[in-house]
Amino acid sequence: MANSSHRIDRRSFLARTAATAGISVAGPLTALLSAGPSFPRRGRGPSPDYGPLVPAIDETTGLPLLMLPEDFRYLSFGWTRDPMNDGRLTPSAHDGMATFAAGKGRIHLVRNHEVGDGPDAFAPNLAYDPKAGGGTTTLEFDTNRGLLLSSWSSISGTVRNCAGGTTPWGSWLTCEETTLGSTDGDLTKNHGYIFEVPATGTELTAGPDPKPYNAMGRFSHEALAIDPATGWVYETEDGGSSSGFYRYRPTTPGVLEDGGVLEMLGIAGVFQADTRTNQNQEWRDVVWHVIDTPDPAVATGATSVYNQGRVKGAARFGKLEGAWYGNERIYFVASSGGNAGQGQVFEYDPANQRLRLLFESPSADVLNAPDNLTVSPRGGLVLCEDGDGTEYVHGLTTDGVIFRFIQNTVDLRTTPWNGFNSDFRSSEFAGACYSPDGKWFFVNIQSPGITFAITGPWGSGGI
Repeated sequence: MANSSHRIDRRSFLARTAATAGISVAGPLTALLSAGPSFPRRGRGPSPDYGPLVPAIDETTGLPLLMLPEDFRYLSFGWTRDPMNDGRLTPSAHDGMATFAAGKGRIHLVRNHEVGDGPDAFAPNLAYDPKAGGGTTTLEFDTNRGLLLSSWSSISGTVRNCAGGTTPWGSWLTCEETTLGSTDGDLTKNHGYIFEVPATGTELTAGPDPKPYNAMGRFSHEALAIDPATGWVYETEDGGSSSGFYRYRPTTPGVLEDGGVLEMLGIAGVFQADTRTNQNQEWRDVVWHVIDTPDPAVATGATSVYNQGRVKGAARFGKLEGAWYGNERIYFVASSGGNAGQGQVFEYDPANQRLRLLFESPSADVLNAPDNLTVSPRGGLVLCEDGDGTEYVHGLTTDGVIFRFIQNTVDLRTTPWNGFNSDFRSSEFAGACYSPDGKWFFVNIQSPGITFAITGPWGSGGI
């Protein structure tokens, strides 16, 4: 539990940054609407500004792990099995991630590890549940020299830390994508929660028994984004074809552990709306349905958080994934939504409590199951693909151009690295985020577990 001075600092910081936090962009993504959700202007070709993708050599390993536009460069670090400064080995399954300024050209990266309940906790002294294998690690990176400085464990003993989100007061909220409980396997505690991890160290309640934020809901969490004007938290659920979009209103703004109210979004005037197909791009007013039992003992079936909201009239989404705050909006992805089932990007306006479909993939050739996303300092959206076959990171510009920005070419069959000797070109990208100055772009490939830092002539390329 945070002390009283910490509470005041976080509330004050929230108020000071309400007008300026998040990404400052050239303008809203309104121009994108003219293209229509099923008619992106240029399909899945190269960026009109950055040019086509070409093989690029990793400055760490000397291997061609990525394809990038010409003149972009990158280095890999934080591989699975790499030694960390706390004496442990880097866990696997790299996923959601965010950056935080650390002074003098340094940043901290807090990185999720989507490890399940099989292995024991990789850092027992930071474990919520000693029988759970997920958690987060924190890395310090020098943006002036392009160099990893150190890394360490920051929370452990959780299950399937998939994505999460940043807070205006400088911490990472890591989410468990599960509803497993203490009666499943050898787990000792219920799971399906959110934990807070400061950018500079270990989990806020680190010690023998880290505390989940139960009031924020027990369900299969994916990602979240905070509106700095209010401190309200918007959460996505990866519940397959039956997923909800949630809002958490904390009792004390900036102090999430004090409890609050969890609500599920509904469309005004439409009982149990289904947003998965046949959506237009008009703004639609929303309503919010209170979840009476946000931490159900049985997190599936009739008592699940989703079903509690659904019976009151809340909306249904298809497999919600990434979320990010920017341009005074909350952007989030339904990876299986749309008439083609290839993904939708939604935009929520928290000030006016309204929702619209921003973009919809008409086919896998344009965009195949978007997952994590971020907002670029240059105004566009960056979408990590998690579909079938070769994996890409895409740019989506404010004027409706969608293009390939990165291609996964990690094939270690002929040149093994860190003991890995397989073809990983179909492994998903995750954890997309920018350094605070916008000069470096960071992203993970989940398997075998690699973090990349990418820089280049960003210019006018939209992302």
